[in-house]
Amino acid sequence: MSAVRDAETLRSVAEAARRDLDGAPTIRVLDWAREEFGDKFAVASSMQDAVLPHLASRVMPGVDVLFLDTGYHFAETIATRDRVAQEYDITLRNLTPTQSVAEQDASHGKDLFSRDPDLCCTLRKTHPLDDALDGYEAWATGVRRSEAVTRRDTPVVSFDERRERIKVAPIVAWSDTDVEEYIEAYGVISNPLLTQGYPSIGCATCTRRVAPGEDARAGRWAGQDKTECGINL
Repeated sequence: MSAVRDAETLRSVAEAARRDLDGAPTIRVLDWAREEFGDKFAVASSMQDAVLPHLASRVMPGVDVLFLDTGYHFAETIATRDRVAQEYDITLRNLTPTQSVAEQDASHGKDLFSRDPDLCCTLRKTHPLDDALDGYEAWATGVRRSEAVTRRDTPVVSFDERRERIKVAPIVAWSDTDVEEYIEAYGVISNPLLTQGYPSIGCATCTRRVAPGEDARAGRWAGQDKTECGINL
């Protein structure tokens, strides 16, 4: 793998792509990423569903897929990850925090997620992703504008000033219906919890079922002043 280009160069690439790819079809966005970054491009997936890994594997077989293994996931999420790694033409990278759950409990006190969820997410999600992205120039996220108010203005391509990397959101304009239709059309692997009252799936410790009529992300960090884990901020 060749060296990562400097921040000024990547910022210019991101600014041009933001203009050129606004409103472009998802496959065109991924084609551009393949041509621009080659093996210095990765896809991050929470394994809520495998729509983005499936799409990326069609355009760039063997693409690196990054999964943040926090130690707190539902068993169904881990099973989904394992199926995707086995059945799709991807290269799974399982990212783990510096400390195990037991080690974190010893350092910060038990159940940090309930006392300081921001710090817990930083230690178990943000830092591992930051470290992994050192070897890439760009990464794809599956965030969509329709998911939350905090995501309504998400561009297709942006420059992450903190990480000095390019962030690509290929399905950012997709609706829930678009996702459902793609899953049905291609038989895409999905987390079984999606049909069990969990429309948005994070760590088991911080995710609850959502009642009919509730916002899809109401089950994430319920009762706390928190709406994002931080990796997309």
